[in-house]
Amino acid sequence: MNLVMRLRSLHPTYYYLFFWLVIWSCRQKQPETLSATKESTTIGYKVISIKDGDTIELLKDGKPLRVRLLGVDAPEKNQDYGTVARQFTSDLCFNKVVQLIVDGQDRYGRTVGTIILPDGRSLNQELVRNGYAWHYKAYSRDQTLAQLETEARQNRRGLWEKPRPVAPWDFRKSRRQNTNATNTAQNIPRPSDASRKVYICSSTGATTYHLRKTCSVLKRCKTNVETVTRGTAVVNRQRTACKVCAKAA
Repeated sequence: MNLVMRLRSLHPTYYYLFFWLVIWSCRQKQPETLSATKESTTIGYKVISIKDGDTIELLKDGKPLRVRLLGVDAPEKNQDYGTVARQFTSDLCFNKVVQLIVDGQDRYGRTVGTIILPDGRSLNQELVRNGYAWHYKAYSRDQTLAQLETEARQNRRGLWEKPRPVAPWDFRKSRRQNTNATNTAQNIPRPSDASRKVYICSSTGATTYHLRKTCSVLKRCKTNVETVTRGTAVVNRQRTACKVCAKAA
């Protein structure tokens, strides 16, 4: 209070000069805060393994972290362009430090997210842009990915050079049907709690059932969610239990 009174007793010019000096000194401290914030958001992870076109492993806290790329679906390894898609991903990010934007977990317990390459590009987008992955519409409504797929189709890039490439989810479905036929012939045993209610996503690519309707994986379903018995899910639909649900149960 005494300091304020003394300042006010000064000539008005000195009083305002002191005021602006205080404001100026405060503003000079701001860049340090912004810089610290920026550094905290640019921490990267080294890519240590390429599983396939849309799945990689990062080194996080000394341990491998498996990441499934959000919103894209690349050809399976034994599909046309499966090896090429994997090599494309490897060329862009293997042994490099990238950033990870986490979206959640999938039904296999893998981290789902977007990978930002060292030059700032999105690996997810580059796969679709160059024709090495589909926009995974069953789990994504990203309009940028949708537009990139349209452009890749029109310009016959990558796998789109063929007239009717088989989508990975159709390929997996066909493979499951063959496996299911074998399993059915072997009489799949009904679970002991076959009458228990469970939840399944009606999406073509879905392969699991969920014990909880509030499961974070089930919430990613972009189609209808059905309520069935566990017996129906296991025997008739050949679904396996969601690992995320199993951990929480």
